[in-house]
Amino acid sequence: MRAVLTRVRSASVTVDGQVVGKIGRGFLILLGVGPNDTEKECRYLAEKALGMRIFTDENDKMNLGLEAVNGEVLVVSQFTLYGNCRKGRRPSFVDAAPPELGNALYEKFLSICEELGYPPQHGIFGAHMQVESVNDGPVTLILDTDQLMDSPRRH
Repeated sequence: MRAVLTRVRSASVTVDGQVVGKIGRGFLILLGVGPNDTEKECRYLAEKALGMRIFTDENDKMNLGLEAVNGEVLVVSQFTLYGNCRKGRRPSFVDAAPPELGNALYEKFLSICEELGYPPQHGIFGAHMQVESVNDGPVTLILDTDQLMDSPRRH
């Protein structure tokens, strides 16, 4: 699984002209699912992302987590995180999970966030969405379970 984690002052996601998710200070998480991902990667990534301490403390050091700043979470599905741009000018998405698996693990990620005490706002899987954010810093991190977990690449 892959996530782009951005520290934001605010973020929202709109579908068909209606805001379906909106947060103030917190994390905007763009989430991509690969074809070999399981609930194990899903739980690991959720715990890792929500545990990141990337808010600044009184000494201007990135030392505070979501809990310390009463942060919120907005999660948006993003299969294009698995886009392969090696050949040509049009990305290939064969490395992304099929929609059934992608949706199941996206929903599982949302439920794990809630279980961990951060009920997420979220987009709608498979919908055409407009995502707005006011990046804070900016601070943006890429989390990839293939690189973070102790197991070798599964591809």
